[in-house]
Amino acid sequence: MLEAEKDQPDVDGRSTRWDAHKAQRRLEVLDAAVAAIEQDGPGVGVKQIADRVGVPRPVVYRHFKDRADLDEQIRQRIIDSLMAELSPTLRPDGTPVQAIRRAVLAYLDWIEQHPRLHEFLGAAVRADAPTAGSRIVAGTKAAIASQAAQLFAMALKTSGKETTLAPQIASGIIGFVDASVNRWLADKRRTLTTAQLADFLTCSIWAILDGNLKALGVDFDPDQPIRRLLVD
Repeated sequence: MLEAEKDQPDVDGRSTRWDAHKAQRRLEVLDAAVAAIEQDGPGVGVKQIADRVGVPRPVVYRHFKDRADLDEQIRQRIIDSLMAELSPTLRPDGTPVQAIRRAVLAYLDWIEQHPRLHEFLGAAVRADAPTAGSRIVAGTKAAIASQAAQLFAMALKTSGKETTLAPQIASGIIGFVDASVNRWLADKRRTLTTAQLADFLTCSIWAILDGNLKALGVDFDPDQPIRRLLVD
């Protein structure tokens, strides 16, 4: 009995080390997949990923349920990269227009730096895509919209107004930006420069916000610091 109890920590230790090894290999596969997409585009195969890691193709599938699961986890890895750049800009700092422009520029800069990763994310939500309805992509958009909605609701509440429309306004803005950026990327002639698109999105987002707020009886000064608008 004592001998068995003494042996148990070793078994647990081996199990822990094995779990850590699997987690590390899983990250290596995902990072290799992201690198492959960056180089060759969103249509990379599992063999290309396996070659980058230096393992046989079947080994890749040991760490994922199937190709759909692998793709979804790749999306999560890509979104982690995007949010590392975008999240710091989603703070109520500066004026409303400054805050909007800061977030827009960060998003467009990430897309320009990683066009194939953005294309891979977009492929997951096309209506004709076999993987349409990616929970990770949809969840990320919902999380960003929720964060924006909380700010809108705080501003409305501070002004003594009903906050019911805050989630709709936020979701509408996310959808508008998504559609506008995708249309811009689809334009092979690039009739709009990145700077022009940033100006358009900044102006349009503020117009949506300002128009809806005024309809609710709230008149915000676009040159006033946001934090003042959120305090009674």
